[in-house]
Amino acid sequence: MSGKKTIAHSLALTTALLSAPLAIAQPIDADEQLRTFATCAGRLSAVMEHQWMFDGPASERTEDLRDAVLELVEAVMPAERGAEVLQWRISAKVAQAALLRRASFNNDTRDAAWARTQAGRLEQECTGLLLS
Repeated sequence: MSGKKTIAHSLALTTALLSAPLAIAQPIDADEQLRTFATCAGRLSAVMEHQWMFDGPASERTEDLRDAVLELVEAVMPAERGAEVLQWRISAKVAQAALLRRASFNNDTRDAAWARTQAGRLEQECTGLLLS
């Protein structure tokens, strides 16, 4: 990209960002927060286990992220909700693992690409909760 095009592109992007409405922070319901953290712990567990097969060093980073999310779960979880939270974690782990298997071991390349995109999006939603 030429210098003028780069500047024009940057100005257009800056203008778009400045003219976008600001989001107003809304309080998050405690139950929704707990479910989100539990779901993310399950998803990251599935990602970590999948990485054990393909990328050991990445699994260590994912394990650290999962552990951080588990700390959030423990911080907001009432003791009497343990079984329910475990069910959320297991359901999310099973669903994420299915997407990862579908992405990795699928003969249909379009479907594999779709599954990879979905699994990546769900993982990013979870890792985006954490400051790295």
